[in-house]
Amino acid sequence: MMMKTVTSAVAGAVMAMSGQAAFADAHGEITVAYFLEWPMPFLAAKASGAFDEALGKKVNWVSFETGTAMSAAMASGDVQIAVSQGLPPFVVATSGGQDLQIIDVAVSYSENDNCVVHADLEIDKDSAGELAGKKVAVPLGTAAHYGFLRQMSHFGVPLDSLQIVDMAPPEGASALSQKAVDFACGYGGGLTRMKEYGNVLLTGAEKEEVGILVFDVISAPASYIAGNGDEVAKFLSVVTKENERYNSGAGGDEMIEVLAKEAGMDLDAAKSALAGMKMLSAAEALSDAWLGQNAATFMKGVADVFVEAGSIDSALESYEGAINTGPLNAARDM
Repeated sequence: MMMKTVTSAVAGAVMAMSGQAAFADAHGEITVAYFLEWPMPFLAAKASGAFDEALGKKVNWVSFETGTAMSAAMASGDVQIAVSQGLPPFVVATSGGQDLQIIDVAVSYSENDNCVVHADLEIDKDSAGELAGKKVAVPLGTAAHYGFLRQMSHFGVPLDSLQIVDMAPPEGASALSQKAVDFACGYGGGLTRMKEYGNVLLTGAEKEEVGILVFDVISAPASYIAGNGDEVAKFLSVVTKENERYNSGAGGDEMIEVLAKEAGMDLDAAKSALAGMKMLSAAEALSDAWLGQNAATFMKGVADVFVEAGSIDSALESYEGAINTGPLNAARDM
């Protein structure tokens, strides 16, 4: 899931997993990282044992609290695949030299990251030019910062005309409520509170149309993918089938109940979380709007923002090499 701040994640770091999972035997089992309180459809296959059946080996599941910890566990060889790693920590790791690759889009949640203008200003997407000269709260160095920059560029609002204040989303929401800022950008609970005092400029779908994305990825070490392409494809085929079952409604309430249980949530909380999540089909994930083209460009933009903010030392010239669509293409035929 998305990092709230960019921590000093060092690519190649080795993390001791404190006995959470046994070292995976390359021939007999693998270990997969995931998040609790993040009720994605693949959890239904985790519960049923479908991954073990498809791969013909034991799949160990280990929950993490941050995407940076997932990167470290993959660097140490303790984890072979990470499901729903946030894009910012993935960009931090690959920018630092860790050889990870995106193999699928785990989930899009464009509605959960946005900029909100105070209602009293009565400014919307058709009058966004009026934001020039205004004061805005932005959590610098995050994907929300990048989204803010892209929205201002889209609307033609000069950055040097704005008074930009570095604030985490909860503080930004508080400032917006007190009219200490004219608009604020953020995600999660902070964004939810911001919306109590104003309106978003662009909906999640409208942001995606102009190439502003908010998504998690399924990632793995490049060396593991290279040596186990068929296994990775089989893993993704299970993910894809569960996404299709959820998106079509075929899984019904029973599936959502399983997702809630596996995610360690009550049913209402799981339904609320799912309402803001969009699971892509394999065809969508492979399209130019996502992994086919835009994702690499988006990652470069995010990395450049992090460099400017001093959160990472440097960005890669291109992030195309950090995407491997081979396994997902193969999974479509399984």
